Amino acid sequence: MVLTSRRLFAVLLASLCLLAPASFTASAQPGDSCPNKTIPPAAVDTSENPKPGQQAPTPPPVPQQAAGGPRMAECGVVRPSTAPAVPADVNTGSWLVADLDSGEVLGAKDPHGRQRPASVIKVLLAIVAIDELDMTKVVEGTQEDANQQGTKVGMGPGGQYTVNQLLLALLMHSGNDAAHALAVQLGGVEKTVAKMNALAKKLGAQDTHVATPSGLDGPGMMTSAYDMAVFYREAMKKPDFAKAVATKQIDWPGYGTKPGFKVSNDNRLLGRYAGFLGGKTGFTDDARHTYIGGAEQKGRKLVVVLLRGEQQPVRITDQASKLLTWGFDVAAKKIDGVGTLDAPPADAATTTSPDAQASGITGVGQGSGPIDNNRGFLPTAAMSIAAITILGFLIWRIRLRYARRPVPAAVHPAAPDLDQTVQLDRIDRLFRDD
Repeated sequence: MVLTSRRLFAVLLASLCLLAPASFTASAQPGDSCPNKTIPPAAVDTSENPKPGQQAPTPPPVPQQAAGGPRMAECGVVRPSTAPAVPADVNTGSWLVADLDSGEVLGAKDPHGRQRPASVIKVLLAIVAIDELDMTKVVEGTQEDANQQGTKVGMGPGGQYTVNQLLLALLMHSGNDAAHALAVQLGGVEKTVAKMNALAKKLGAQDTHVATPSGLDGPGMMTSAYDMAVFYREAMKKPDFAKAVATKQIDWPGYGTKPGFKVSNDNRLLGRYAGFLGGKTGFTDDARHTYIGGAEQKGRKLVVVLLRGEQQPVRITDQASKLLTWGFDVAAKKIDGVGTLDAPPADAATTTSPDAQASGITGVGQGSGPIDNNRGFLPTAAMSIAAITILGFLIWRIRLRYARRPVPAAVHPAAPDLDQTVQLDRIDRLFRDD
């Protein structure tokens, strides 16, 4: 079939139409990056600002292979194809449900998405304290303990508290004063933070960077639903932790002239949800609502983690209970899971955006996450080269075909049916430098 000028022109337009969307798609979604693959959403306050003279920390490297299996790299809802639908009331940024004994992940949403933990990171502090401190040791409270920001249990200067009481206050009432007192016993805040980060690395938690012992926001503070499930699973192996999170009420010592008082567990699911084992709540302006907890039913123990949530359409604890119930349903049907808590990646080579590495946590994005420019550039460049090649070839064929044809003696520019040679000449001029 001989191609007429109109057919060649149609081929030209069709080629551009086919290539342009592919090129734009590659540019718009380079590397198909998950929004919080490298860093959490942007802070709403100054918590990410480093202290004068200090630099913002670099985000932990993103492994080439996600811990827990390929599906743990997905940032949408991850569930078995035969599992029931996830409860519609659950709308947190990230969540995960897993079996505490086997480590099987039953379902998740953006499990490795990096979020701020708030007070659920106290689970990691509790592990360090249990491993290193004598639970019977008596600690004297200080004014510095009492001056801590956020939730406090009620420590005061001169008060006498055992390490075990501090652990209970840390986990039952999220006491930041108790967190500070424990950090002092562990060698100071900076050393405690270093110990928490070292333990996270030892446990294979590669999304976690601890900035404060209590969970208050700080430069580079982050974790993931996957990592928090790993921490809770490790903590529940320790009797002191399991007992503390399951304790409903304790007597708290007074100090000076102030009498002692009762301290109750602030976890709403304790005593309300069947088989609840205990857990931890959290909230900061940047982290939003966070939660971790576990339950046992019919011989199965599950952990649930929720990060970056809101108290709507139902409370975060109610969202947790709905996910636990969903998880027990999946477990009862013996449906295969979507990953495991037992498989940290062997290769932790970074795929972190160079921009993120250069500028630190505070210098990248506005909650949209980094763009993997190297992955996105290749398809875009290939499409562009292909488009230019095809376009040049078609123009060359058109000009060659009509190079020997005489131009009509007179063609009025306003004529309704312009000569094909004039049409092609106008098209040709669109692609000339002059």
